[in-house]
Amino acid sequence: MLILLPPSETKRPGGSGAFDPARLRFAAELSEGRTRVRQALEALSGDEAAAAKALKLGVKNRGELAHNLRLGDSGVLPAIERYTGVLYDALDVASLDAAARDWLDAHVAVQSALFGTIGAGDEIPAYRLSASSRLPELGAPLKRVWSAAHTAIPWAEGRGIVLDLRSKDYAALAPLPAGAGWFVNVAQRSADGRVRALNHFNKAAKGDLLRRLAQAQAEFCDVDALLAWGAAAGLELHVDPDAEAITLVTELGAPGDETSRPSDAG
Repeated sequence: MLILLPPSETKRPGGSGAFDPARLRFAAELSEGRTRVRQALEALSGDEAAAAKALKLGVKNRGELAHNLRLGDSGVLPAIERYTGVLYDALDVASLDAAARDWLDAHVAVQSALFGTIGAGDEIPAYRLSASSRLPELGAPLKRVWSAAHTAIPWAEGRGIVLDLRSKDYAALAPLPAGAGWFVNVAQRSADGRVRALNHFNKAAKGDLLRRLAQAQAEFCDVDALLAWGAAAGLELHVDPDAEAITLVTELGAPGDETSRPSDAG
């Protein structure tokens, strides 16, 4: 089983030790792409004005450029700890027990704009780069560079079911081949029973889903097993085989809503 996550623009600072790209997941397949993107980001970040514009940095967060110039020695954290934001807050990795944390390391990958697909336990530095950023030195859009590099990855080989929780921008960096996995959509059921698609706040539901899977140490070989587990856990899941998509219908809403607080039940 493999779960694909988006990263987040916000990163937890700090860490210790030196960054070693050779220890990242898929090192053989993605090494060349990682080197190209890193060099292009470092070249851009040396020009503060150009980098602030390209990376959409305001006055308050312009200091994040310094991370891009110290990728090798600024300290590392596991990716699942480095990223913050709505999805990662709902996951709340710090509160998981050792077994659930080991499950995350074995079953979860994150789609980084800088490093490509990395494992949840892969140790990375803080950085600033998003899927929509343009790096002049790269000579091509990130989408083109990464999508080509990821064609060498055998996504479904021996992994059982693959669940794609990435946003569309990040999924486009490494598209799954047809039949390789299931894209997860999120919809919200309101108090009156109506169902509507969730945008930004779908991340809370995805983080809650991932937390439940980690706590259950889930292992599914096919979508039917996932549906059976979801039903037992009180989750509403619907499958669209033609679209290779699964919709999670949730009562979780925007932060601050009574319905937005993830539960550990199930």
